[in-house]
Amino acid sequence: MRTILDPNDIHPTIKDEVANFQSDIVQEVSKTVAENRIVIVGMKYNLWVGKARDVLTDSGIDFVYLEYGSYTSQWRQRLALKMWTGWPTFPMIFVDQKLIGGRKDLLALLNEDKTLGAS
Repeated sequence: MRTILDPNDIHPTIKDEVANFQSDIVQEVSKTVAENRIVIVGMKYNLWVGKARDVLTDSGIDFVYLEYGSYTSQWRQRLALKMWTGWPTFPMIFVDQKLIGGRKDLLALLNEDKTLGAS
């Protein structure tokens, strides 16, 4: 389990700012994950995001893709997602409402579970 700063160790004057940092993006991703079996969260120009999408497309597996900027844009939104999930890189791949990790984790899951594409 990763270490998370105890909420009691956040000064009261910034608690709301910390709690609400880019909350609209976190809510958007959370809602999309709740409504769809497989979701990839990524960014433009990231090779591994494209490769993860290709793996699912080539396997005939439906998924929803959410894209937040590129290396120089929308970094605050992506930072909020990293803070929310604890996952440090993109893509972030969710299967059945659970974060499974990135592309290599998707490949491992596909090798282990040949029924991933079944609804």
